[in-house]
Amino acid sequence: MKPGIAVLGTGRMGSALVSAFLKQGYSVAIWNRTKSKCAPLAALGARVAETVRDAVADAEIVVVNVNDYVTSDGLLRQDDVTKGLRGKLLVQLTSGSPRQAREMAAWARQHDIHYLDGAIMGTPNFIGAPGGTILYSGPGALFEKYKPVLLALGGNALHVGSDVGHASALDSALLVSMWGSMFGVLQAVSVCKAEELPLEAFMGYLKATQPVIDGAVDDFVKRIQTGRFAGDETTLATIDAHQGALRHLLELCKEHGIHHAVPAAFDQLFQAALQAGHAQDDFAVLHKFMR
Repeated sequence: MKPGIAVLGTGRMGSALVSAFLKQGYSVAIWNRTKSKCAPLAALGARVAETVRDAVADAEIVVVNVNDYVTSDGLLRQDDVTKGLRGKLLVQLTSGSPRQAREMAAWARQHDIHYLDGAIMGTPNFIGAPGGTILYSGPGALFEKYKPVLLALGGNALHVGSDVGHASALDSALLVSMWGSMFGVLQAVSVCKAEELPLEAFMGYLKATQPVIDGAVDDFVKRIQTGRFAGDETTLATIDAHQGALRHLLELCKEHGIHHAVPAAFDQLFQAALQAGHAQDDFAVLHKFMR
């Protein structure tokens, strides 16, 4: 028999979670502060609860997806709700920090509540899809026990470690990698527009150079892992060479009046490394200046 599920929060993402559970035949109770947002899900078969306590009463698994941990705490740390969660699995899918995840896990342990912290790596349309990725951290045995249920939310349910803060940490790490790429392309598109280069051609060249980018990232991450920062015969480009190329981009931005905050931020790190005497060292040495 499938376990009963409660979902707190039925915004765009929360609604996608509920729909995915319903499609897999789970009984789902839902609660949202704005009750009208529950109506479409009720039409699909979800039970609309009047209160949070009512939502969690018959559930074995409680999934939370609200604005932030402050909101989540306000819902869960009411005496009657906390008592109703005892012995159940609480899956926190609200975005937050590793510290907040660890604080919530400590609170859950104190009240005999099983706890997994999660990070959704995608937009609502990925929920329930085979490639939909959600990262989970917390006790490995707990994840394995409920993995068949969690797979309803996406075929790529990944346990990233017993440290409950690691899902959130990875969320931030992966998001900043994505944003770095997206802001870089935004800057590149501005350059192409200013120089009247076709964007279709740029995209083709970007794909052609992707193996070079991937290789460079693999190389400097390995160097950071081993503490190998000095320039050597396998260094792809020294700090001096990188900064020289960046200088041309900054000049181009100035010439065309293109916003230069992104390359200027890069230049701050290059300048710090140069001033510290790392002109001939590998790109990986910039890691020392990130703290």
